[in-house]
Amino acid sequence: MSSRAWLAFGAMSAIWGVPYLFIKIAVDGGVPPAAVAWTRVTLAAAVLLALAWRAGSLPSLRGRVRWLAAYAIAEISIPFPLIALGEQHVASSLAAILIASVPLIIALLALRFDPTERATGGRLFGLLLGVGGVVALVGLDVSGKADELLGALAILGAAVGYAIGPLVLKHRLVDLDPRATMGGSLALASLFLAVPAALTAPTEAPTAGAVASIVVLGLVCTALAFVIFNVLIADAGPGRALVITYVNPLVAVALGVTLLGERPGAGAVAGLLLILAGSWLSTDGRLPPGLRSRRPQRAETAAR
Repeated sequence: MSSRAWLAFGAMSAIWGVPYLFIKIAVDGGVPPAAVAWTRVTLAAAVLLALAWRAGSLPSLRGRVRWLAAYAIAEISIPFPLIALGEQHVASSLAAILIASVPLIIALLALRFDPTERATGGRLFGLLLGVGGVVALVGLDVSGKADELLGALAILGAAVGYAIGPLVLKHRLVDLDPRATMGGSLALASLFLAVPAALTAPTEAPTAGAVASIVVLGLVCTALAFVIFNVLIADAGPGRALVITYVNPLVAVALGVTLLGERPGAGAVAGLLLILAGSWLSTDGRLPPGLRSRRPQRAETAAR
């Protein structure tokens, strides 16, 4: 990957490790899942549409509304409320680890829709190894608990959407200005989520922490994150871009343990170890450019 791709990878690994903490605070603070999703999406859409309008890039969306809607449904309208729903039943750290199944789903979808992203050899082994961590998590920490199993299934459903979205973006939208693409997609997602949010609106005022969490979710974890993610997909492809889902759980677990007092079980620990190994292998064991000076020249060439 390029230096810019590695920079975007590092930023996304941190930024998308944070939302699980703030989603947990929001739903525990009295905001229903659909309302959490709609509020963060609407806030982010307003910011990105304003930036796109100022840059004069909104006209580029003409003729792409169908694909913008498809992306909005797969990447935003379905996953966001499902993750918030899931976090009503499982810890934020476990939610983040479950999302690590996204790269495997990408690989499975690629068998039919994107031959350039098919995982083979060591990369496929790495993906399977990482998903083995998810299996360990569900088998050891969630099975036998009906409410937690429901939450886990909701989050895995979100993972399917997260796998479909980047493929749509790569093949139909990646040539557009990311501010316009993400602003338009988020605006459509806001419309799709408006009715569910209205029907489940909170009857009491949410806590100050919940309100602050939604603001962070909208401005940082959605508006800023989607622009950086667009750059990452354009430079590295959806399969490699989604390897951030192997790194995000580390950030999420650290925050959950430190700030929420969560105590991951044996399955989570085993899952994290497998996910780390899968992350390394699924990127072909490549290091960022600044760390490759001592690697053989062949590895340098292969990484370009």
